[in-house]
Amino acid sequence: MFEPNRTPVVVRATDPILHNGVCATLRSRDDVWLVDGETADPTMVALLVTDRLDEAMTQLLSALHHQGFTRIVLIAGEVDDNEILGAIEHGVCAVARRSDAGADVLVRLIKAAAAGEGALPPDLLGRLLHRVSRLQRQVLQPRGLHLGGMSSRETEVLKLVASGFSTQEIADQLCYSQRTVKSILHDVTNRFQLRNRSHAVAYALREGLI
Repeated sequence: MFEPNRTPVVVRATDPILHNGVCATLRSRDDVWLVDGETADPTMVALLVTDRLDEAMTQLLSALHHQGFTRIVLIAGEVDDNEILGAIEHGVCAVARRSDAGADVLVRLIKAAAAGEGALPPDLLGRLLHRVSRLQRQVLQPRGLHLGGMSSRETEVLKLVASGFSTQEIADQLCYSQRTVKSILHDVTNRFQLRNRSHAVAYALREGLI
């Protein structure tokens, strides 16, 4: 049985040295619970550690996706914009660089994933937003095109999610209740058959909606 105040997490890596190092770091924390891979289930957080998203890691990520894991944290030595978008579509909801992933960061991302939240490195998020903004401004708007399907308030909420705001902060900024914000996100994820908030942001970015 898992203690209620500890978040269960299974660690996966293609390199045993990386795997052992992350496990040693997490064993020193009393707010997470390391789970053996054979006893893990898709409701738990999966923490993937890699140098970069090579074929072996992509296969591992795909396998977890097919097993039903949607709370996946990715720690990578190098991150590429397109690779990260692909990873998010496979259930990754939080990403950090290995150089930034100390014990506190690992625990924060694990707990965020367990709560259905997400996180991206600020510089990566900024580049992705810039790319989408440029696409909308230079390609779509001159042709009178807009990739729709979302209301203005849905895109407002997703923009704030993409900027790292919590549900309470989004509610405060838009003068909504937390229930309304959650309802908006629930409607978006259901309508477009998305898995979580990070997947909704990735979808909106890819489609040029935000």
